[in-house]
Amino acid sequence: MGYKSKKEEKAVLSGLGLILRKGDLTCLLGPNGSGKSTLIRTLTSIQKPLKGSVAIDNRPLESYSQKELARKISLVLTDRNAPGNLTGYALVSLGRFPYTSWMGTLSQSDKELIHYAMECTGTLAFANRHIGELSDGERQKIMIARALVQDTEMIFLDEPTAHLDLPNRIEIFHLLQELAHNSDKAILLSTHEMDMALSSADKLWLVTNENTIQSGLPEDLVLNGQLEKAFSRESLEFDYETGGFRRKSGEFKAQVAIKGPEVLKRWTRSALERKGFKVVEEAYLRIDISGSPDAPEWTTNKDNKTYKTIEALLLNI
Repeated sequence: MGYKSKKEEKAVLSGLGLILRKGDLTCLLGPNGSGKSTLIRTLTSIQKPLKGSVAIDNRPLESYSQKELARKISLVLTDRNAPGNLTGYALVSLGRFPYTSWMGTLSQSDKELIHYAMECTGTLAFANRHIGELSDGERQKIMIARALVQDTEMIFLDEPTAHLDLPNRIEIFHLLQELAHNSDKAILLSTHEMDMALSSADKLWLVTNENTIQSGLPEDLVLNGQLEKAFSRESLEFDYETGGFRRKSGEFKAQVAIKGPEVLKRWTRSALERKGFKVVEEAYLRIDISGSPDAPEWTTNKDNKTYKTIEALLLNI
């Protein structure tokens, strides 16, 4: 699949054989320009595949009317624009359009489903507020509630956390994970949030360097090297302990071993590596950490002095 421009056709993904399972949150990961949004748009009939076809229940997408398709698939796009003159309740209620008459009259069961969706997404407090008054995070929850109200088996989201701050990104991922597990829906979202995807997804669809998609558990794709390969850069290396990428260091200042509580070791290591030290299991230079996160202490065998902050420690090793 791919897209057409005025001058040419550009294929971005091929040889796909993918399965979405009910009850699973599936995250689509890949570098910029690898075709994630193109895949979402193709699977939801916004654009046609260059070759082959997409089918639901063994029926080609193009054979569905818009209303029929809206009963099968709900979609949340990255676009931040939403009609600001609508209230949160009114926008969510639009998700019932595929099931209402041409007059759009809501039945009692429609209203109950809208209430349920807003309750699940924590948006009841926004029901009477206009969309233009909401924050990005609040607006995104409203859009997810609207998708949930459509009562489809599949929900697709294209980078739903792109414009959100960290607390809202975490909240959206947890919300989608709960919806997949508790509502028995197949949820697919494209994202650049690798750490969130690794901790939240039941399955990953990983765009590979061969312009296809490798599907598997997050842990399997980490351990077999597929994740590192997909995002490989000469200047980056994958840290298999933290599950993230970091800049490759040139010459290290020194090797250092750190001992102590895991939480304090994790943040001490972060600071040491940023300053050019290589953290290893055993080394001539050793740092012993004691105490708790709210009252830590660092002692080095270099001078046998104890420091109260990582900043003080770094100034003296």
